[in-house]
Amino acid sequence: MDFYKKFGSSESRREELIRKIEAAVSNLTLEELEALHYDMMTKNYIND
Repeated sequence: MDFYKKFGSSESRREELIRKIEAAVSNLTLEELEALHYDMMTKNYIND
C-alpha cells in the first residue's frame, strides 16, 4: 500500500503526529521531561 494512500498528505500526517506527541508529552513526569529536554539539546533539536 502506498504511504500517502494509507496516511493522507504529508502535512496532515505531520499534524497528526504533532497532536500525538503533544498528548504524550503532557503526561510525562518532571524527570522524564528533563531527560527529554537534555536529549533534544544534545542532538541540537532545541537551543537554550
